[in-house]
Amino acid sequence: MLKDFVVEALDLATNVEEHLLTLERHPDDLEILNAVFRAFHTIKGGAGFVNLPAMVSACHLTENLFDALRTGKASVTPLAIEAALQASGFVADQLNELANGADPASLASMPQDLEDILTQAIEGNAAAPAAAAAPAAPAAAASAPAAASTPSANGGASVLGADGSLDWNALYQAVSGGTGEVAPVAAAAVEAAPAEAESSSGHPKSLPSSTPTPKPAAAPVQARRATDNQPGNAKEESIRIDAGKLDALLEVAGESVQAANQAAVLLEKLQQFKFEGTAASLMSTLAETLGRASRYSSELQRATLSTRMQPVGRLFQKFPRLVRELAKDLGKDVDLAISGAETEVDRVVVDSLYDPLVHMLRNSLDHGIETDRGAAGKPNKATISLKAWQEASSVMIEIFDDGKGMDPDFLRKKAIGKGLIGEHEAQSHDEALQLVFLPGFSTKEVASSVSGRGVGMDVVKTAVEKHRGTIRIDSTLGVGTRFSIRLPIELSIIPTMLVRTAGAALALPMAVVERVVELPAEFDEVGGAPVLRDQGRPLPVHSLAGVLGYEPGNERVGIVMAVPHPYILSVGAVEGTADLVIKPLTAIQTNGITGTARSAEGELVLVVGLSFLLEGCRSAAKAVAQV
Repeated sequence: MLKDFVVEALDLATNVEEHLLTLERHPDDLEILNAVFRAFHTIKGGAGFVNLPAMVSACHLTENLFDALRTGKASVTPLAIEAALQASGFVADQLNELANGADPASLASMPQDLEDILTQAIEGNAAAPAAAAAPAAPAAAASAPAAASTPSANGGASVLGADGSLDWNALYQAVSGGTGEVAPVAAAAVEAAPAEAESSSGHPKSLPSSTPTPKPAAAPVQARRATDNQPGNAKEESIRIDAGKLDALLEVAGESVQAANQAAVLLEKLQQFKFEGTAASLMSTLAETLGRASRYSSELQRATLSTRMQPVGRLFQKFPRLVRELAKDLGKDVDLAISGAETEVDRVVVDSLYDPLVHMLRNSLDHGIETDRGAAGKPNKATISLKAWQEASSVMIEIFDDGKGMDPDFLRKKAIGKGLIGEHEAQSHDEALQLVFLPGFSTKEVASSVSGRGVGMDVVKTAVEKHRGTIRIDSTLGVGTRFSIRLPIELSIIPTMLVRTAGAALALPMAVVERVVELPAEFDEVGGAPVLRDQGRPLPVHSLAGVLGYEPGNERVGIVMAVPHPYILSVGAVEGTADLVIKPLTAIQTNGITGTARSAEGELVLVVGLSFLLEGCRSAAKAVAQV
């Protein structure tokens, strides 16, 4: 029950933070005031039931504050917003500790400064005396089984919804009332229940989560709550599943597709022979059966993949407060504009993008946004836009700030001065901008709490490339800077072009393949490097075998790469296309290779990395040259 409470309460706490930042801009929005009140009320009920006294106290004080705000007894002030943000932060911190396995008894008590600011906000806003922090309900968790099994403790109503999910408020009231020892906080919860039951729309409120939880052994028979009969309150059927089980299911689905593909290849070879009579009939039935099995396995794979997809909005909603607090610390006025939050991407990518995006937002705030924007002829309020969208089989995430931009010459001088590059490196505009991703690079003379230690942006690039993604920078002095991240929508299966070179079977992501061309026996040269004119433009030619360290052979087929700086990759032969189930390399690291897969014939295929191809094979080429 504690685990289920933490998951649901974390969702509420995240939404509260988002609501508070919106409320700061729209202080008269009664709907948001009601939503915040209900969230703290619901969290308090669950926290009381699982015996988390500090969380109960913080939620109780905040609930008192918002009861005054939503009923018009007080107005929304900066102090009220700040107090509520601190309370939501404290609650979220405790929930995160519990989610990471902390013992509830080890959680810290409510800080005195949090109690003080909440009390000040209440006293400064409300005409009535401020409510003190309520003590925790004693022995709430210990009495849970007995109380939960006593219907009369809650007026005969069940503490379970029709779908099996716990109504934390009803459960808490059942526990408190069933023991005959209603603690002050329990009484406050009961008194607040009638007020909480009505919103601006007049509908009673139920627990915001629709996720079923395991039924407690001593719980009464399920009964439909009154809220379930209200119009517009239908609950979506859903179930919470451990992520590891989904990963295992996806692997099985991928292997079934692989097996179906191999069976199809074998069938095609068998059909080259002549069968008669019963054998011919059996072959026809076998072909039909394998075709059906192939379709079902593909559907299973697609359905499994869809369960791992999550909207990036779950991640984006964590950033408005981060930007607000950091801008405040830096003395800057910045607005964060978010779009494309509904764009879906693999859950593993969503979970791993938080730190990279934090680093980029901090970089934009500290380095990009000017302190004196008036001197630059810009509005005092700066804008940082964070947006996502789908592009072919990739998800694009972009951060743009309308700040001062980056000076490539200044970046080169800094990098040379720190000994990170030589005098003749990073000569082009784009190459100079990419210097910010070098470990140890920083333009700050003195390190601050925000930046200047030369760590951060290199971590960003490493994290993005770990998931077969790429990142690039575009910047114009006086206009602003744009960071663009490209990631595969899902990680385990990618469309590829199968090629062979130097006897090795390789797969190239189709996301960067433009077309295939025939190569001549001899090439023109520029600076000693082979060049081929393609559609009127001279493109450099790289040997795939050469950059990967294989013995170069006869490579007469060229693949034009659709990358920011186009080039041609020469290979021995192109053997078709396939959607491959990718397994990442974990035990070894090989330049240019990101994972392995099995072809339809069962042959082991090495998958060439997307970032390696986007960078024009430069990293591996340098390594091979040094060898």
